[in-house]
Amino acid sequence: MVSLPRKLRQNPTTAEVRFWRLAYPIRQLGWHFRKQAPMGRYVVDFVCHPARLIIEIDGETHFTEPGLSRDVVRTAFLEGEGYRLLRFNNREVLDGGEAVYLLVLEALRESGATPSQPPPSRGR
Repeated sequence: MVSLPRKLRQNPTTAEVRFWRLAYPIRQLGWHFRKQAPMGRYVVDFVCHPARLIIEIDGETHFTEPGLSRDVVRTAFLEGEGYRLLRFNNREVLDGGEAVYLLVLEALRESGATPSQPPPSRGR
């Protein structure tokens, strides 16, 4: 049986794929993100453990009354673990890529963490 995080990684939403592409330059700077990472009983969309930063890309179900209630509990747990959450809705990621990129980069810098050494570039 395939685990839930693996299943989610194998079937990303369009907005999650877009975010991963937006984050490419950030990852090239040495910031390591994990996709669909288990955190307690939750699975978060993206996490950078050294910066203690979680990125959530929210679809429509998050904006229903039950979805909002679940997110309040989930956010409280994750913040209680010492993580900062940045939430973006699908439209923000799909249409406002540059703003999302800048907000994530700013949050990483504010974290006080330092990126790991980026991998050496491959010669051609």
